[in-house]
Amino acid sequence: MARYWFKPKTYGYGATPVTWQGWLLVLCHVAVVVAVMVTLALGGITAERLVAGAVIVLLVSTFVVWLSTVKTEGSWAWRWGAGNKE
Repeated sequence: MARYWFKPKTYGYGATPVTWQGWLLVLCHVAVVVAVMVTLALGGITAERLVAGAVIVLLVSTFVVWLSTVKTEGSWAWRWGAGNKE
């Protein structure tokens, strides 16, 4: 039996973390984004550093979204409330 880290949201699109693994994934994603922002702020913003930071955030975000969809019980779809049928 697969253990899911996320469940589909009741309203809107996407998923919500329901286990510590899901919350850890979200926290790590936030930490990477903050680290890139702090590095840019402290080291000076140049075109090269800005592009490198954007690439890092894009790659990490893509991985997080992919893993979240894999670890979600059900599918990601737009939902309008508890009465949704998949």
